[in-house]
Amino acid sequence: MLDFIYKKELTMIDKRYNPEDVENKWYSFWLEKEYFKAESKSDKPSYCIVIPPPNVTGSLHMGHALDITLQDIMIRWKRMSGFNTLWLPGTDHAGIATQNVVEKDLVKHGTNRHALGREKFIEKVWEWKKLHGDRIISQLKSMGASCDWSRERFTLDDGLSRAVKEVFIRLYEEGLIYRGEYLINWCPRCRTALSDLEVEHEEKQGKLWFLKYGIVGGEGFITVATTRPETFLGDTAVAVNPDDERYMNLIGKKVRLPIIGREIPVIADEFVDSSFGTGAVKVTPAHDPNDFDMGKRHGLHFINILTGDGMMSEEAGPYKGQDRFECRKNVLKDIEKSGHLETVKEHNHAVGHCYRCRTVVEPYMSKQWFVKIKPLAEEAISAVKGGSVKIIPSGWENSYFDWMENIKDWCISRQIWWGHRIPVWYCKEVKSEECKVKSGVIVSGETPDSCPYCGSKDLHQDEDVLDTWFSSALWPFSTLGWPDDTEELKTFYPTDVLITGFDILFFWVARMIMMGQKFMGREPFRHTYIHALIRDEEGKKMSKSKGNVVDPLELTGEFGTDAVRFTLAAYAAQGRDIKFSRKKVEGYRHFINKIWNAARFISMNINDETVISPVRDIENLSLGNRWILSRLNEVSGEVNASLEDYRFNDSASILYQFVWHELCDWYVEMIKPELYGDDIYSKNASISVLVHAFEATLRLLHPFMPFITEELWRQLPVRGKGESICIERYPLYSDGIRDEAALNKMAVVIDAVTGIRSIRGELNISPSLELKAMIRACAGIKEVIDENIAYITKLAKAEIEAGSEIVSPEGAATAIRPSMEIYVPLKGLFDIDAEISRLNKELAKTEEAFNFVDKKLSNAGFVSKAPQEVVDENRANYAELKNKIDLIKDKISRIKSWKE
Repeated sequence: MLDFIYKKELTMIDKRYNPEDVENKWYSFWLEKEYFKAESKSDKPSYCIVIPPPNVTGSLHMGHALDITLQDIMIRWKRMSGFNTLWLPGTDHAGIATQNVVEKDLVKHGTNRHALGREKFIEKVWEWKKLHGDRIISQLKSMGASCDWSRERFTLDDGLSRAVKEVFIRLYEEGLIYRGEYLINWCPRCRTALSDLEVEHEEKQGKLWFLKYGIVGGEGFITVATTRPETFLGDTAVAVNPDDERYMNLIGKKVRLPIIGREIPVIADEFVDSSFGTGAVKVTPAHDPNDFDMGKRHGLHFINILTGDGMMSEEAGPYKGQDRFECRKNVLKDIEKSGHLETVKEHNHAVGHCYRCRTVVEPYMSKQWFVKIKPLAEEAISAVKGGSVKIIPSGWENSYFDWMENIKDWCISRQIWWGHRIPVWYCKEVKSEECKVKSGVIVSGETPDSCPYCGSKDLHQDEDVLDTWFSSALWPFSTLGWPDDTEELKTFYPTDVLITGFDILFFWVARMIMMGQKFMGREPFRHTYIHALIRDEEGKKMSKSKGNVVDPLELTGEFGTDAVRFTLAAYAAQGRDIKFSRKKVEGYRHFINKIWNAARFISMNINDETVISPVRDIENLSLGNRWILSRLNEVSGEVNASLEDYRFNDSASILYQFVWHELCDWYVEMIKPELYGDDIYSKNASISVLVHAFEATLRLLHPFMPFITEELWRQLPVRGKGESICIERYPLYSDGIRDEAALNKMAVVIDAVTGIRSIRGELNISPSLELKAMIRACAGIKEVIDENIAYITKLAKAEIEAGSEIVSPEGAATAIRPSMEIYVPLKGLFDIDAEISRLNKELAKTEEAFNFVDKKLSNAGFVSKAPQEVVDENRANYAELKNKIDLIKDKISRIKSWKE
């Protein structure tokens, strides 16, 4: 091989790193060169991730930033490892969310969707999507997302619409989709049904009202307790437990509802909990899910007292037309006036809210479309239990099984206009027996001209649209061309990993597994990595109302995208929420600067006479060079292994420790005498190894921080490199490069230097002051010390004496290391008695502060009445002071031992 003569003027690296200029430059370059594009057919092994499609209404938040960072790390790593990678991007039409945004905009302009009509309104939503829908995509790109943007999909595009219709028709024909009148979750604000998962429950301080119902044909009352007194208007029974002796004589009799006077039966049902309230419960089959089931069991009448907008219906009698909460006030006033309110108690209970608009939802009787889910769930349970889908961390599997084994049929119809309209038409005439048998229901992928059963042209399409999650459940295979048998499906399905948050494990992940098993015959992805929640630095959930939301775009603007990405990866430990703060990003921005300065150091040590040679004859290199090559090899293996296991924080930690402490601190300091010396061979050998190690390190770092690594890699004097680091090979571990002798010898050097440095630091001895250090070590270790005495002397700034017979002189500080004992005589350097006196004063002051905080925290009144943030601050201060006391005591004890 020929040596590469490096010309210094080619690599003038700026003094400071400017992320904005670098990021824009290289992302545009990557797109222009089409490095992110996947091949439909390839000899390379395939690797595919489908992006969890963000809502088209969305803007980048910290959860997105974490999602994108972890996915991009995996894709860039696999791309550099020789895989044909596809990261398929797209956005979700987000039915209710998008419709709400556009409706609010219409209100500002003095109109509403009903005034426009369905078709015009849908046109308005498409116009909004065209103007604003690409915002989230641009933000994903700003995070460095290396998606194949030529394959971007939208859950309402023509291809996905076709897939949705195909799935609906097949499930309907198999009897797995049906329509029926059931009790569903209803949002009066959005005026649509919600699935159980779309209802968010909050603990509220409420009341339990005890209402008295008079016994018909007898004296006395039966008392029932309720949190929703207005629903008594829909009561059709009172239920008691058949074993409850208090009420056995009333079973089969009737009671009379106050105010409206309706007579209803007293029934016996084992569902009733005798210990709750009075042991008698009012039964409102049309407005409570448990009562619905009880009503079915006992053949009760179902009375719907609400309208779709949360107003009282005709069935509410004198309260017709009132808002539900206004009705509650009026009902309570009237019941109290009539003497039928026995008592009221405070009561904590969970209140369901719409996940989009936060309106209190109502259990509501309505005709809806459902998926019969248990047959699909059984296959999805087997997929996880059998190992074809692996959930990481495995702790989430129990939650998955618990939900799937108790799953209820999925309500898939929504009473909105934006979304996949249900592909069902109704024949109004029903002119044939076959049409009667079919109940006039026509399910078709295309708009029918006439009824296929009776020929009637009087058809009307179902007004509802499908739940957004219905189309999202098909995402892994619909985006690859299903129902056609495409090359993309053959190459990339099943996909390799889905990376997402735990909040959509049931909304989306479980449903994708069900649909993948059903329509593709196998799992949609091999691994599901569930990342943790990003909280604020105190561990609290981020929310706009708390004012603790962190904008990732502000952070990338201030610190650069690479610093934000590396921070997220560094704290992405499996099963542990991330306590996030700006200070952490700032800390990793310093790491970016460290890397940048290392590159500048290289450029400053290359001149016109420098020869950058291929690294060879490793056994003849100096210890420092052999050691860094061996450590680089080990680190390559460790990073690859941790990425295989989705241990992103471990990967980041390994790289940080290697770059900052081993490459930049130990290695660079060790080779400085060679770089600054007159021996041309040693100088060129060391600069060649340094360039080689740094170039490989940039490749290791690239998936985590793509921008700075591309910028620096392009300027390195490495012969034969390609156009971009993003398509270079990722470093791998090799047994042939491991140098056990170099690793062991360097461990001795590090022990000696860190031992001396620890004494210097502990006693606050100036770094400029040269020490005398005596090292007691066995013959083999002494030999290593002697061989590398120049390194140890320079790095420790100490005169070294080593031997197996050395004993500690009087008044010497001691450091114990695995292979040696280090003694530093303190005479003339350090006054032990004065230091002990100083430490005792510091201890007394710290104990005084500790006792003050301890007294406050021992005061129950302070803990219960002070603001929580003040209490938390005092607890943190308590722990910090206690730790400081322990450290001071330990230091005093060790210094005293030096006098003995």
